[in-house]
Amino acid sequence: MKYVDEANRKLDEMRNREDIVILAIESSCDETAAAVTRGRELLSNVIASQIDVHKRFGGVVPEIASRNHTVAIGNVVKQALEEASVTLDEVDCIAVTYGAGLLGALLVGVSYAKALAYAAKKPLIAVNHIKGHIAANYLAKPDLQPPYLCLIASGGHTTIAYVKSLTEIEIKGTTQDDACGEAFDKVARVLGLPYPGGPQIEKLAKDGKPNIELPTPYKNKDTYDFSYSGIKTAVINYAHKCEQKGEEIRRADLACSFQEKVTDIMVDNTLRCAKEMKVDTVVIAGGVGANSVLREKMQIRAKALGIKVFYPPMILCTDNGAMIASAAYNMIKSGATASDCDLDANANVRVSD
Repeated sequence: MKYVDEANRKLDEMRNREDIVILAIESSCDETAAAVTRGRELLSNVIASQIDVHKRFGGVVPEIASRNHTVAIGNVVKQALEEASVTLDEVDCIAVTYGAGLLGALLVGVSYAKALAYAAKKPLIAVNHIKGHIAANYLAKPDLQPPYLCLIASGGHTTIAYVKSLTEIEIKGTTQDDACGEAFDKVARVLGLPYPGGPQIEKLAKDGKPNIELPTPYKNKDTYDFSYSGIKTAVINYAHKCEQKGEEIRRADLACSFQEKVTDIMVDNTLRCAKEMKVDTVVIAGGVGANSVLREKMQIRAKALGIKVFYPPMILCTDNGAMIASAAYNMIKSGATASDCDLDANANVRVSD
């Protein structure tokens, strides 16, 4: 029997079980991660970050990221299994991020997962990275059930998604240019802050006031879309004018003003969409979802509208293997079939794919 036929037979046998053990691998950007879950229970979550490696360059260098994934992935998977007290034989299924992300980085995880799944005779589930971010919420709140609205805020995406079922997603709004996380990183560079920019801006903004006038990022009552190129350019222009006039850049005030505008539009669009669609639950996903200002604003404004808000703990907001395992569990329960050994990485996977 062919590998994929046997893999699908095994998937069919486990669909009705609640205790499916999944080993998941994530390598879409600059974190090499692996996790083990049993059903909705998280047994281990190991992340080897490359932040210190890329910090000197002011951002992720794809070639360097790929090489570091190659060095780290074996040990990360081994550690995830050890911390979960699970052997490879006890794993029911292997899951891996196949897109979206940096192509070279994705290829490391996909190649490793394919080889491991084939050698161990385990079904392989290919997971959409962005759907993984959404699925992190099921680990934080196991009783969460669709339908609900999800704000996906990360370095590569700013999207409002209507989650119809465990696997069906409808896009209601998205960024027309830069993603919010990308804008945070670029503004941080202007302010002389190290990579990654989001946490650094949040930290600096605590000492500032939102008293610098910046444009509202693409406020359009007819759509739920976003745009961050204008406000990013406005910050750059403000900094240049200060330099030309020999004036000190009010870094903390500028960081605070930028953060307020960016988080305001995310909250406004998401809650306006929820209200107009009559959805009573909103969740937050993605790395920028760890921003405390965004979380607090969403909670306060949603409560006034009678809308419930949920979000994962900080460790499940940034890239991790646990969210990939959670998404794979949903896929198995919804009838997904196994990937064959010809699975390839795809840098441009859409949220709805």
